[in-house]
Amino acid sequence: MTGVSVSGTSRLGPRERAARGLAAREVLPPADQGELALPRDRPSTVSILEQQAKTRVPDLVPVRHGRMAVTPFTFFRGHALGMAIDLGASPVSGLKVQLCGDAHLSNFGVFASPERRLLFDINDFDESLPGPWEWDVKRLATSIVLVGRENGFSRKERRKCAQQAVRRYRDAIAEFATMRTLDVWYARADIEEVRGALSSQLSAKRRQSVDKNLAKARANDSLKALAKLTETVDGQVRFKSDPPLLVPIADLMPDADRDDLAARISELLAGYARSLTSDRQALYGQFQFLDLARKVVGVGSVGTRCWIALLQGRDDGDPLLLQIKEAQSSVLERNVPSDMRPRPRITNEGKRVVAGQRLMQAASDIFLGWQRIEGIDGLERDFYVRQLRDMKGSAVVENLDPQSLAIYGQLCGWTLARAHARSGDAIAVAAYLGDDDDFSQAIAAFAELYADHTEREHAALLEAIRSGRLPAETGV
Repeated sequence: MTGVSVSGTSRLGPRERAARGLAAREVLPPADQGELALPRDRPSTVSILEQQAKTRVPDLVPVRHGRMAVTPFTFFRGHALGMAIDLGASPVSGLKVQLCGDAHLSNFGVFASPERRLLFDINDFDESLPGPWEWDVKRLATSIVLVGRENGFSRKERRKCAQQAVRRYRDAIAEFATMRTLDVWYARADIEEVRGALSSQLSAKRRQSVDKNLAKARANDSLKALAKLTETVDGQVRFKSDPPLLVPIADLMPDADRDDLAARISELLAGYARSLTSDRQALYGQFQFLDLARKVVGVGSVGTRCWIALLQGRDDGDPLLLQIKEAQSSVLERNVPSDMRPRPRITNEGKRVVAGQRLMQAASDIFLGWQRIEGIDGLERDFYVRQLRDMKGSAVVENLDPQSLAIYGQLCGWTLARAHARSGDAIAVAAYLGDDDDFSQAIAAFAELYADHTEREHAALLEAIRSGRLPAETGV
């Protein structure tokens, strides 16, 4: 995957592109997208989790299962592979975009652009791959329904929230379909503009909550991370120990293995620098490596190899914290239609993640890059690198009421449409969707059905934990 357009429309005019969308609408009417067709030979959730555990750090697998077990929504967050398998059994529109692959509510949020403006965007691309645009929409809508259930919303309230998010996606795609190519590329959700536009829809209490969260995000920078994650030992700044969530390399393994691993990570960072543009290589070269720790992140990613590196610029008050995260094969790779799979073949999973992020995000981290190294076990693994924190923040979805969830879902719907329009054929997708509610109603119905399925799968996970088949550690 090279990071270029995946739409295949460069030689078609607007009329021909609209005709593609209308033809797809005939083959798979939008109203039919509400059906849930599970594969007959689908492996059980428990067997999928057992298979995934084989490639993960053994002592962190129970943490992953414990986090997934908390609620059906946390299970859904951690089980993107299960949904990819399920979606792979359904007919698709045939219109391709760069997918996020895991577009649930908690994978949207705010972060700082290189110009130090807060933007709202998708913030997780571990599964990014070309595929059917509607898969991301279905995952977003299902997450809305699951959050609505956990927050005690009625079925009518949940349906309204899901439909409004999908309608916003439809209307945004229609708008992007009329725009010049560069205007689509430049489009972004500046958080101050978003706040101003939504202010009239929020109560005074909600506006205060939004302002508080934005202030928290602005303060969530390298200096705050430095204070939280490190301590000074014998005059040297080092990572704290908080196992299993944060384990400094000094505590992780014997001296010989530790030195070997540190050397390999140092090699990774040196190679990673070559994936940056020349100006950012010069910037990165002004920092000196100080320390390394293993850090547990997220839900679905728990157990993959994830490190944080502490680097220092001019002095102790000039830190750079980088996250070095293992990139495994996308859960979509074997499940998207064969004619949509990347050509040529993916050669580095870290590069795949970075290419997907750069293609879908309005602005990406200046230190975003990738590398491959051989571990102390002799196995080669791919990684991508980014800043650990750069004014990052996200909504606490468990605190959203029906009105707030509807507004937040619509913001996510617009953002997803903008991300898809950058790589795919917005004209064809807009023609497919039309101006009616067939698709939004169908996806709201699908989301309820898949939420039912998710709750059953979550119950199966809980039973496997109770029986002792799957190890789980809770509260971490």
